[in-house]
Amino acid sequence: MALVRVGGWRGCIGRAMNRLPGSSTLVRVLTRLLEAGTHNYPEDTRRRLKIVNCVAYLIGILTACYVIQYSISDYETYHLLIWLNAGLTTLAFIVPYSHRFSDIAGGLIIVFVEYFALFVITMLLGRDAGSHLHYFMAPAAAFVVFGLNRPVVVVITVTIGVGLLAIAHFSFPPEKAWIAVDYETLNPLFVQTVVTISLLIGASVWYAFRLAEQAKAEIDVLLHNILPVGIVSRLKQAPDALIADGHARVSVIFTDISGFVALSLDMGPEKVVRLLNDIVREFDRLAEIHGVEKIKTIGDAYMAVAGVPESKPDHALAAVKLALGMLDVVETIKAENRIELRIRIGIATGPVMAGVIGTKKFSYDVWGDTVNLASRLEGASEPGRILICEATHDDVGMVYTFEPAGDIEVKGQGAKPAWFVNAPIVLP
Repeated sequence: MALVRVGGWRGCIGRAMNRLPGSSTLVRVLTRLLEAGTHNYPEDTRRRLKIVNCVAYLIGILTACYVIQYSISDYETYHLLIWLNAGLTTLAFIVPYSHRFSDIAGGLIIVFVEYFALFVITMLLGRDAGSHLHYFMAPAAAFVVFGLNRPVVVVITVTIGVGLLAIAHFSFPPEKAWIAVDYETLNPLFVQTVVTISLLIGASVWYAFRLAEQAKAEIDVLLHNILPVGIVSRLKQAPDALIADGHARVSVIFTDISGFVALSLDMGPEKVVRLLNDIVREFDRLAEIHGVEKIKTIGDAYMAVAGVPESKPDHALAAVKLALGMLDVVETIKAENRIELRIRIGIATGPVMAGVIGTKKFSYDVWGDTVNLASRLEGASEPGRILICEATHDDVGMVYTFEPAGDIEVKGQGAKPAWFVNAPIVLP
């Protein structure tokens, strides 16, 4: 049996082959061979079945080489081995077609055909050839070809493998070998077997750790898409610890894109959601450019904060730059799609509390009067304009021109002065 990592193999070989004439065709052929019979399964199952296919192809190629080698050297002596390996080659190349019946059909073919072949080879050559030692691969091979969610099948497979190892060892000493082979032939065979087993066990352990690293990387990517980087690190260090921080001065942005309800009547939900997704993706890109942390979206509303979880000295300026970029995004998409969209934006600067809440579908969120003020400013803003509070105005007053908007009433905070952002100041 043989184990290889398909993903890494395909990546390295693919990059090398792309430099060769006609390489793209060869890569496509190899890809199709590895993916044969896997298309109707979930991605995790497909990954395992690609490994099974690769193992099957390797078995088929190696046993075909043995057929040629034994046929050339001494057909009369090794004719039983030749026909055994020829049958094994045929069955190996059938494995990808067996996936249509079950995701473990190919694994069963590989394991039990190999079990049978190893037993017969040991019977023909005797235990000194070392062929039966390949049964040591049973524990690793069983997990690879059947997966981790079938422990009963794995245990049965390993148990049968161990049993066949013991039976083959005690039943076929050299004097009972069906084919008389001298020690000059057996010794190299035994050494080859030991080296092969060592390499395969090493490859199996490496593959297991590689899968664990891949799973960890996938989880990290997912967490970083949900939570800020610094918060992810703290959660890893203390998963059960409460994460709650106070920030003395940040800038909170609220936006509301109106017009989607009316659009859904004309465009349908699928097109509207796709359009909203395009807008939010652009907002996310701009937030990353300006160093602003996206907090959440609720329908067509978007909330972000500059200055959390890490402090940012120019948080107010970053927030206003992001808001201006958002206006441009909406205007561009509006013109490209010839639709009527409007966006209102409110920005407030001040203290907030921030932390992670919940245990299922948890989220990083912010609270406080500054958040309430930003929400109220967004509601009081005008389509296509940015309304900011006094603290934000003080922080960016030397960079932009403004238009007074009077006072707005904020529940629990009273009347608050507000300004519309007009344009950057052009220095002479």
